[in-house]
Amino acid sequence: MNEELKQEIDTLIESDSIVLFMKGDKAMPMCGFSRHVCQILNELGVEYTSVNILESDDLRSGLKEYSQWPTFPQLYVNKEFIGGCDIVDEMYHSGELSELLNK
Repeated sequence: MNEELKQEIDTLIESDSIVLFMKGDKAMPMCGFSRHVCQILNELGVEYTSVNILESDDLRSGLKEYSQWPTFPQLYVNKEFIGGCDIVDEMYHSGELSELLNK
């Protein structure tokens, strides 16, 4: 990954305490997995930024390398990669996600 793309991703992750890289945006998710994570975050009542990875092939492929995670959505909290839909769902049901987001 080139340094410019890495810097762009760093800037996006630093733009908010909760950043969701997804297909579509929080107003209009473009896949079921992205929709599900948005529903969880909305139910928890947290403010978050969504980034539509469908708008940039470079960003989409760069994020996979950056996070070492092959799929979307990808959730970052306080600049830390949390995981994709399955991990977010598991953390939500265990109460761990709510705990993390309310720190």
